[in-house]
Amino acid sequence: MKTKYILSGGYAGRPNEENDKFFQEILNTKKMKLKILLVYFAKPLSEYKRVIKEDEYQFTKNKNGKELCFEIADEEKFENQAKEADVIYLHGGQTLKLLEALKSHTSLKKLFDGKIIAGESAGAYVLSSCFYSKSEGGVFKGLDYVPAKTICHYIGENSEKLNDCGEKLDLLLLPDYKYKVYYQN
Repeated sequence: MKTKYILSGGYAGRPNEENDKFFQEILNTKKMKLKILLVYFAKPLSEYKRVIKEDEYQFTKNKNGKELCFEIADEEKFENQAKEADVIYLHGGQTLKLLEALKSHTSLKKLFDGKIIAGESAGAYVLSSCFYSKSEGGVFKGLDYVPAKTICHYIGENSEKLNDCGEKLDLLLLPDYKYKVYYQN
């Protein structure tokens, strides 16, 4: 099975029709029972309660008859949790914090193989080849799982900041509430 990457421009926790489409795309699989690993490594612990509630609401609202089981990722148990998950959802927040946490797992690409990996804002950035983040203050190299140079929360500016990232990469300019799907073998 191919790995399905879904990158969202941001604010996926806010209820609206575009975010419904994003969560429906995440859950668009023949499996009727899904284990979803919610990854909040980009967030301070004080925000977990709020974002868990938002994300579980969004997934449940768009489950279309599927049985969902949620698990909160723990950095020390992450590799085992990822092995067991059908969907890995990388929530937004502090991009470099998320990137550092994920890079500490050397077998990450293998753990993602054949799964649905969704990244929202910071999550989309880390999956990309490179990205420009206004809040992080520049252009950075991502994990390079999706061949794209990315700007989330895109409002029509700063795309030139990605000119030196590579001509053959997809230029992915994601406004809030918009997403794009990529498949990898």
